[in-house]
Amino acid sequence: MLFDTHCHLDVESFDSDRASVFERAYAAHVTRFLNPAYDIASSRRAVTMATTHPDVTAAVGIHPNDIGELNATSLAELHSLAQSNRVAAIGEIGLDYYWNKFPKEVQSTAFIQQLELAVRLGLPVIIHCRDAYDDTLDILGQYASRVKVLLHSFAGAPRHAERALTFGFYFGIGGPVTFKNATTLRAIVSQIPLERMVLETDAPYLAPHPHRGKRNEPAYLLLTATRVSEIRGIGLDELADITTANACALFGLTYNMAA
Repeated sequence: MLFDTHCHLDVESFDSDRASVFERAYAAHVTRFLNPAYDIASSRRAVTMATTHPDVTAAVGIHPNDIGELNATSLAELHSLAQSNRVAAIGEIGLDYYWNKFPKEVQSTAFIQQLELAVRLGLPVIIHCRDAYDDTLDILGQYASRVKVLLHSFAGAPRHAERALTFGFYFGIGGPVTFKNATTLRAIVSQIPLERMVLETDAPYLAPHPHRGKRNEPAYLLLTATRVSEIRGIGLDELADITTANACALFGLTYNMAA
């Protein structure tokens, strides 16, 4: 059974057919879901989603493109939301130099504030990083001994992957691994230790081939898993068992192969 470790099931694009989205996911052997947040409103929704759906676990946090709302009040609310036993991580948080909506030093401060929150709560972190891997790893390196780290939708260079592995970080692998031009990512996926890999969709974004450019959903995780199993030369069932066990270990969840 597959675990989608990054899917935004709470967003508006699923409002019209959310029940069917879950049905299609189960039919594709995707049975567990981690719903991360990107601002305070989505943090609240993620907790509600996880509270009302037994197969969903939440993460709360403020994305680097939304840190304008991060202040003492919102940080306190994140702390409060994270007290729920349905919250398994802080995220997605990090740095984004592609959109660069906030100065780098402002992004770094917000990133560190939320990393400190994760350390205080004993929760892992889900990292958004775009065009900022050197600075992101510099900051995360200071926390490597205190917090578990998942690099969501990893898109760094081989040197970034090597450095992340020295810290013991996890890699989130999603739809882009199926893209025709993703040769570097596939090369990295071929070398990452399987015990450091988890699978994700980032639904409704980053749909895998042949759905690229359309709305993504957890059922499509099977396409990504199939491609990764081919890259690694192992059976799909074995890959599913390994990556699901990894996700459960990372997020502190019970792993049951028969689930």
